[in-house]
Amino acid sequence: MASIHTTFPPITLHDKVVKYPNHEGSVPLTNKRVDSVIGWLREEQIDFALITSPTQIYYLTDFHCHPHERFLGLFLFPDKDPLLVCPTLEEDRARQAGWASEIVTCPDGEDPWLQIVPSLHARGIHSAKQIAVEKDTLPLSRAEGLLQHYPGATLLAAETTLQRFRVQKDTKEIEIMTVAAQMADEAITIGQAALTEGCTETEIASLIEYEMKKRGADGMAFDTMVLFGEKTGLPHGSPGNRQLQSGDMVLFDLGIVHQGYNSDITRTFGYRSCTPEQEKIYHTVLAALEAALALCRPGVRFGDLDTAARQVIENAGYGRYFTHRLGHGLGLEAHEYPSVHGHNDDLLEEGMVFTIEPGIYIPDLGGVRIEDDVLITTTGYQLLTSSPKKWQIIG
Repeated sequence: MASIHTTFPPITLHDKVVKYPNHEGSVPLTNKRVDSVIGWLREEQIDFALITSPTQIYYLTDFHCHPHERFLGLFLFPDKDPLLVCPTLEEDRARQAGWASEIVTCPDGEDPWLQIVPSLHARGIHSAKQIAVEKDTLPLSRAEGLLQHYPGATLLAAETTLQRFRVQKDTKEIEIMTVAAQMADEAITIGQAALTEGCTETEIASLIEYEMKKRGADGMAFDTMVLFGEKTGLPHGSPGNRQLQSGDMVLFDLGIVHQGYNSDITRTFGYRSCTPEQEKIYHTVLAALEAALALCRPGVRFGDLDTAARQVIENAGYGRYFTHRLGHGLGLEAHEYPSVHGHNDDLLEEGMVFTIEPGIYIPDLGGVRIEDDVLITTTGYQLLTSSPKKWQIIG
């Protein structure tokens, strides 16, 4: 096989690169976000909240930090100033992000509660009956430390409430996510242009990620999925050394992080030729996606989207090969609320962004998935992703 540098078309030349705007502090701190949580604490008579997920802290403070094993937390109170706790080496970045309230820093190797508790006591928080926490992200050791200082307190799960605050995107968030989706569209085009017989899945995936980072992407929303042939029958397959051959189905599943927000797109197509069965599967999946889109408007039940898409696939005889939910929410996380499955009775609301991604996966034969990012509008929906979905044979 020829070298990747000589085999691929010259799409990596700098004069062909489109740069996207990207800068720190792109989403200004919205005090209304913190105020919403504080209002909830007051309404529910909760003594305070300890928020520990880096994503949720970023949403509320504009400070993005991966603490690894170190303590990162945001304390919010019904009637007292908030308190941000972060590793000592991150204090400057927290201030640069615009955090103006108190910061408690935790030196490496020390018990963080030795630094935190005095600040809580200074606010008059000597005891607590109810503490809101993110049970999915608060480690047991941190919870034990919290309860050691506030024995008898009940830990309340805050995830659902915090998710609800984030589910409807504002104008700025939608602008950012629109660019993230446009970048995902471009990544599909880059990958398609690079396909040559004998190239490997890993080579194409690596090229896509390199090109998009060069164009200004913060990073990829997840490891880029490039699958050839029978491997397209794996819903979450991993790129490897499988070489592209004539007659293969090709599946790209990728996402871009732009200014902290994620996109997610999947496209499937044939390489040089295809069988009637492959084309039939493709058109079935496309019809399923279109059936779900036809229902997208405020007030519709999420479960009805899944049911509509699944019915199309079942009617075509492929029901047992559609093995996952229809989609998931998008935003600061590549997978967030809502989950688009048949049992979800929640209703679509204006400003929600989520994926619709029906698929058919047949072992040893291959599969098809088509995925778009959908924004719910006042009267219907808008697709943020626009890469062509018409059946294509590449090469």
